[in-house]
Amino acid sequence: MDLSSTTGAGAGLGNLDLSKLSDRDKQELQTFVVNESQRARIQASIHSLTDTCFRKCISPGAIKKGALDRNEEPCMRNCVERFMDANFVVLKELEKLRG
Repeated sequence: MDLSSTTGAGAGLGNLDLSKLSDRDKQELQTFVVNESQRARIQASIHSLTDTCFRKCISPGAIKKGALDRNEEPCMRNCVERFMDANFVVLKELEKLRG
């Protein structure tokens, strides 16, 4: 990602003139943007997992005011574990392709 201009990714920074930043500051800003982007992707993934497992395990129209019932809790646990297992397999395969 190039942060040398105020268009594109830098446009969200308002009137900040990135050309006045030192190379070290530009690198720190770029690292910050990459980290925040990764955090946003992780949060979106967790939201998707929560939504998918909730729809799968919780009865439609049920209003939860406390703990999950005896059927919902194991369902949610299993759903999350399968999601984590699938992500682990994908990450392992991506590492094989990279290395």
